[in-house]
Amino acid sequence: MRALTKLAPGPGLDLVDRPEPQCGPLDVKVRVLRAGLCGTDLHLQQWDDWAAATVKAPMVIGHEFYGEIVQVGEDVPTGTAVRVGARVSGEGHIVCGHCRNCRAGRRHVCINTIGIGVNRDGAFADYVVLPATNVWVQPDTIDPDLGAIFDPLGNATHTALQWPMVGEDVLITGAGPIGVIAAAIARHAGAKNVCVTDISDYRLDLAKGVGADLVVNVGRTRIKDAQRELGMREGFDIGLEMSGAPSAVAELLANLNHGGKVAMLGLPKDPYPIDWGRVITHMITIKGIYGREMFETWYLMSSMLATSQTFKDAVSSVITHRFPAERWADAFAAARSGECGKVVMDWS
Repeated sequence: MRALTKLAPGPGLDLVDRPEPQCGPLDVKVRVLRAGLCGTDLHLQQWDDWAAATVKAPMVIGHEFYGEIVQVGEDVPTGTAVRVGARVSGEGHIVCGHCRNCRAGRRHVCINTIGIGVNRDGAFADYVVLPATNVWVQPDTIDPDLGAIFDPLGNATHTALQWPMVGEDVLITGAGPIGVIAAAIARHAGAKNVCVTDISDYRLDLAKGVGADLVVNVGRTRIKDAQRELGMREGFDIGLEMSGAPSAVAELLANLNHGGKVAMLGLPKDPYPIDWGRVITHMITIKGIYGREMFETWYLMSSMLATSQTFKDAVSSVITHRFPAERWADAFAAARSGECGKVVMDWS
């Protein structure tokens, strides 16, 4: 089969012929139809310090995908929707099932989590194998491209729905694909005002297109000025930090109302200080977010897509570039350019 592989430590990737993965007794084998390109994949291609410390080559990369089940392990329980022919997306975090958090039903904070396409062979290939418990069966009517981005849609959903949104002023720092999707979720969930910041006008236009009330290029304008434009007398009630940029975090905290709540998804490159005095005296709540709640987040995003065509159209609009698998280098170049939303590769 074709597989986009990190063959050895160092920069670069190769599309090579590899044996098809074997389906274990509790696994399913999926024929990949679409795969989404993530910032993690760019790190793996570049081979930065994080990649060098995390990945053992050779490794097939890729963890955002949609496809068709072609084989079900003999010990997978029958009578469920997990069957040959089902169209599925995949939860890329594989958990141990026996640590304290797993046994308490908090699988998203399993201390032994391993990642598809990071710690074991992934989905930038014709076939991928994963535990049957990690597939999410999709309706036959879902667009394959949309099915391929349930992983980042889940990140956005997990982050945005940490706090009640109805009637709240929401600030989102970072207009990458997940930040843009979070803006669509905030609008769908009843936020009063949704403001999105970035330094890319291209991506800010995407955020405007999914329902942001105001977009701010922080290379030219300050968030405090945006508050005045929205007619806000107090600070933002909710902050969603999607950039990983220390300057964005500082400005977000400086523009929150007393008692404001923050959900942080953006990963920084290095540690950085924040104004803890402001956090304490303004009674700000900060919560870190990683991945998706298994599988409550999946229920929530599927329900939003099933009940609102407006929301479905907004999420679909974030997919701006599509490439056949053979043009994977062009897909990576587009994603790295920043002049894009979500990039999807066609493996069918």
